[in-house]
Amino acid sequence: MEHPPYRLAEEFDRFLGDPDDPGEVFSYARCAELDGKEEFPADICRRFEEWGLPDQYVPVEHGGRLRDYEQVLQLVRAVARRDLTCAIGHGKTYLGGVCVWVAGSAEQGARLGADIMAGVPVSLGLTERAHGSDLLAGEVHTDGTAADSADHWLVSGEKWLINNATRGSVLSLLTRTRPDGGPRGFSVLLVDKRELDEGSYRHLPKIRTHGIRGADISGIAFDGARVPRGALVGAEGAGLEIVLKALQLTRTMCAALSLGAGDHGLRLGLDFAEERELYGRRLIDLPQARHVLTGAAADVLLHEAVALVAARAVQSQTAELGVTSAVTKYLLPTGTDQVLADLTGLLGARAFLKGVHADGRFQKLQRDHRIVGLFDGNTLVNLNSLINQFRSLVRGFRRGTGDTAGSDTACDLGAPLPPLDPAQLSLVARHGSGLMAGLPPSVEEITRRADLNPALGPVADAARRLLAVTTAVHTEMEEYQGALTEVPPAAFEVARRYTLCWAAAACLGLWTHSTDRFPNGPDAVATGELWRDGLWLHTALDRLLVRLGEPAAAGPETYEELLGALRAARSSGRLFSLLPQRGPERRPATPGAAAGERETTSC
Repeated sequence: MEHPPYRLAEEFDRFLGDPDDPGEVFSYARCAELDGKEEFPADICRRFEEWGLPDQYVPVEHGGRLRDYEQVLQLVRAVARRDLTCAIGHGKTYLGGVCVWVAGSAEQGARLGADIMAGVPVSLGLTERAHGSDLLAGEVHTDGTAADSADHWLVSGEKWLINNATRGSVLSLLTRTRPDGGPRGFSVLLVDKRELDEGSYRHLPKIRTHGIRGADISGIAFDGARVPRGALVGAEGAGLEIVLKALQLTRTMCAALSLGAGDHGLRLGLDFAEERELYGRRLIDLPQARHVLTGAAADVLLHEAVALVAARAVQSQTAELGVTSAVTKYLLPTGTDQVLADLTGLLGARAFLKGVHADGRFQKLQRDHRIVGLFDGNTLVNLNSLINQFRSLVRGFRRGTGDTAGSDTACDLGAPLPPLDPAQLSLVARHGSGLMAGLPPSVEEITRRADLNPALGPVADAARRLLAVTTAVHTEMEEYQGALTEVPPAAFEVARRYTLCWAAAACLGLWTHSTDRFPNGPDAVATGELWRDGLWLHTALDRLLVRLGEPAAAGPETYEELLGALRAARSSGRLFSLLPQRGPERRPATPGAAAGERETTSC
């Protein structure tokens, strides 16, 4: 199968060179060095710009190359697979520009697009020191008096914990434009620091962080900064709505960060298990090690399935992105954190140490990824967003409504995607989730195929069980459909369970719509094995059922098959993925310390 979104990522990966080669600009060794110095990876970012990565952050209608969000997912994933600091530090420019892509004028889009493609960093100024995720409490404001004029605002106040606040030249700034605030009291201003009067703003010091140490996490303070009226993005007073819609795009694209981290962590765990000798045996031959590895592998593929459907849904189910983005932004960061925690037990002490094993990459990876669940809306924010939509989600599931045609397109990896229409973005999925409405037909389809292929029988059984659980979860959701002034903890637990059911629907939809596109041929040996007889789907549904408190649906023999596919991908130089992607060209392996070590301790 020829699938352009990942083919371009393969090309990009080859351009970046072998990450194991310390002589490459974007090598693991270089990233470890920069992390130790807490230094921004400027030379690596220049390498991205040499290839043209910023062009992929700018929609085609504004002069760039962004026409396919699945492609953006794969490109950012390729960076995150090597180093999250670089992915977050550079990718923030897309996040900074997205308010303009959602609501800006053609002139603003063209100007900002030209800046981004020229390598100008852009930032998104939302949070404040005293208010965090409470955007309605924001205090950065315009003067609101006669000092404001027909041609400019006077902006004052401080934004804090902002990625690229110091490095960025342009800032999408959520600003209080009515003194009393409220939902219609905020606007987005596209502030160009290069045009501000000297002394009207200052940068706040870089914050020393536990992870992504080299990123520019700082802040900016304005003191009567004169911002032209033409800097207004969209309508005055529409700032909160614009930001919330923009965050639907950014939260979905954050999946790339977790995917890359999962890829990296799983490869480190597999390499260690293959090379390590313990008690006279290779670690990979010990049952508990195999159990940890196969569980992590199943989760990595589960997360990839969710991310692929979500990224395609940006364009095919735009009006339901308020659900899709919240589910994705909750599931992938929390799930990947758990994958890394599980793999920590496999690596033992080497998971925490620098300069002892693999450039200390695992401890850096784990530190860096912890922040992904915090920005662009943390775990509780995303679950609360789902709780606020329980009424329409329950009604839609009961009636089988929602954008089912768009869901089919999202799940069919060979289907062309329509252009993104930002005007379709909605704060609430009014007719429910088309993906959830498609769950019963997906279960019927896999049951039909199981009648023809008995090997699919256990997968179909798991699918029917998940449909029953999903029906029960929607009944639980009915209790929390009203306006809740204080959301009880039990509602968050129901929302968590809903995300798992949504993931099951995504996995089933993806497999039933796309499995015939992945034959078990010589070009995709490992990938074909994963799709054949529902192997990856079986383990994904098993993992979801267990997290929903249900009995397991797959036995050790199924996970042994998955381990075989994982090892086959490693030996063939392919990524362990639902897509037949090749990794970067690597230099020949040399015997390292890990291969020759002998230990009789449990570290």
